[in-house]
Amino acid sequence: AMNTHRNAFAGRNFEYYSEDPYLSGKLAAAMIKGIQSNGIAACVKHFAVNSQELRRMAMDSVLDERTLREIYITAFEIAIKEGKPKSLMTSYNMVNGVYANENEHLLMDILRKDIGFDGMVVTDWGASNDHALGVKNGSSLEMPAPGLDSARELLEALKNGKISESDIDARVDELIDITLSTKNKKKPQDKAKMFEDNNALAREAARESIVLLKNEENILPLDKSKKVAIIGDFAFSPRYQGAGSSMVNATIVEDAQRLIKKLDLNIIGMAHGYSRADKEDELLVNEAIELAKQADIVLYFFGLNEASESEGLDRTHLRIPNNQVELLEKISKVNENIVGIISAGSCIEMLLEKNLKGILHGYLFGQAGMGAVFELLNGEYSPSGKLSESIVKKYEDVPNIKYYPSKERISEYRESIFVGYRYFTTADVPV
Repeated sequence: AMNTHRNAFAGRNFEYYSEDPYLSGKLAAAMIKGIQSNGIAACVKHFAVNSQELRRMAMDSVLDERTLREIYITAFEIAIKEGKPKSLMTSYNMVNGVYANENEHLLMDILRKDIGFDGMVVTDWGASNDHALGVKNGSSLEMPAPGLDSARELLEALKNGKISESDIDARVDELIDITLSTKNKKKPQDKAKMFEDNNALAREAARESIVLLKNEENILPLDKSKKVAIIGDFAFSPRYQGAGSSMVNATIVEDAQRLIKKLDLNIIGMAHGYSRADKEDELLVNEAIELAKQADIVLYFFGLNEASESEGLDRTHLRIPNNQVELLEKISKVNENIVGIISAGSCIEMLLEKNLKGILHGYLFGQAGMGAVFELLNGEYSPSGKLSESIVKKYEDVPNIKYYPSKERISEYRESIFVGYRYFTTADVPV
């Protein structure tokens, strides 16, 4: 999933790579190569200009050709030319008045002719509006399984001249190619070892991705002689992935409870501190405050909960849930040495940073992310991750807030190419 972060409220920013098309394209190309080295087809999505979840199946993204190509197509172009994915998924929305899956300019002129993509194009689930027109303009496969209605539609379109046999032949060739090229995928001989290797790789990826945002008074790496308290429900049950169709089943999810027994740290206790559902719980709060009083350093695990960002819904604010912020403020009154470990898939307000001496931003760090966090806290590795998006000081600084998300069917991309840092740098807006 590699659509551009056009606005901080976009509901799927947590699973899209970046606000920058060059970075998104390079990251996607590397991912594609890794996936396809195992004989499996990679699929890049959502082509193209899918920027909001509100009425995503009917929205019409209206933009000029320069903005389309520079900002919203460039990531796909890099991913396709360098990664050579075997498949691509079209988006639900219209682009300049024509649904993406039937859009001749998008699929034939840009994708197949200009970029040179020769793989299979698949619809998003239920994104086919005119199957015959989709086949004519480069869409290979309609999903989910449409039954024989689509076949009847194609035969009727063939009879009345809407499509030709060569159109159908081209789409069939694409399906045959992807079927034959993936039939010899590598099968692991030892699944237990595969799970172990995968977990090690997941930890390495998290370790190199986590971003150090603040390290006041060199509070990190942790002094092993200091008494350390772990506070926050996310330490017990990490929020390591987003919600919606991106959810996967992990082989194992590392959590702080399991890991601390093996750590060379003076951990004096753990407390949940807050309810995941953003409800007040005095018992949890008091337990956390008492633990914080006894510690030299507090590790505070917090961030956006599952309800904060998900496929199908755009966000309405950039705030961390209130009960987590209030707990942090209370802890900071009894202990000024707090390191925050953030789990959030997309941009958040950082007003709370004044209460934190150290900040590690883990984003959604995957199944082995907790182990990576402690390796960085411990000083076993140096945090080297970089942000792939701008963190705004306040939502009002975003250029397109007056018309995002579009309440009407037409979504006008009036900000043109000035997306993310391109705008903030040009307009001299501090982030």
